[in-house]
Amino acid sequence: MIDQNFSGLTLISHHLCPYVQRAVIVLTEKNIPHERVYIDLANKPDWFSALSPLGKVPILKTESAVLFESQVIAEYLDEITPGSLHPTDALAKARHRAWIEYGSATLAAIGGFYNVPDLAIFDEKRLALRRLFAQTDAEIEGPYFSGDDFHMIDGVWGTIFRYFDAFDQIGDFGIMAGFDRVQAWRAVLAKRPSILDAAPTGYPERLLRFLEDRKSHLATLMPRPELQRRTG
Repeated sequence: MIDQNFSGLTLISHHLCPYVQRAVIVLTEKNIPHERVYIDLANKPDWFSALSPLGKVPILKTESAVLFESQVIAEYLDEITPGSLHPTDALAKARHRAWIEYGSATLAAIGGFYNVPDLAIFDEKRLALRRLFAQTDAEIEGPYFSGDDFHMIDGVWGTIFRYFDAFDQIGDFGIMAGFDRVQAWRAVLAKRPSILDAAPTGYPERLLRFLEDRKSHLATLMPRPELQRRTG
């Protein structure tokens, strides 16, 4: 078990990466001391390229090894600390892990939604996201994914819902319309301190600037105040 005075962990991060936020949520929920270092992925420092086999964040530096892949890092952090952010039942744990993977697929679909250039494909991506959330809605027990207790899967989906805080400022795309359990889950997760604090200072503005810079249909829908954000 980790000593609560342990200070040998460094999480290498990027300001916008939702996968970094997964690890941060576990670090916060389990009160694990750590240092966080943010890098620019468009201008990767040489030391980072030497550490990261895939050239991606997050990277977790321990005193004796370097770990990569967000879910591997999250599982490691959970295993070296008392208690667990997974259910104790083996089947329930496996189900949670499966829906964490489904969350990763949903993040990929979100990337497709904000990157496509024309309206026809944009609407296809919107409907694809809606189908993903329809499947999710049927699985939620509430108030968290599987009842009253917060688990790792809730943190993962908290990072997914954060994108929709930005999308909602741009327009009403109806992606979650009618999915009452999804919407209630999103509202509960939005109040969880570990999820609120997982994104660094300035995250909402950074994300809007990132979306503005996409040569995409979504960028053309952004309200004028956001398009003038850099000069306003």
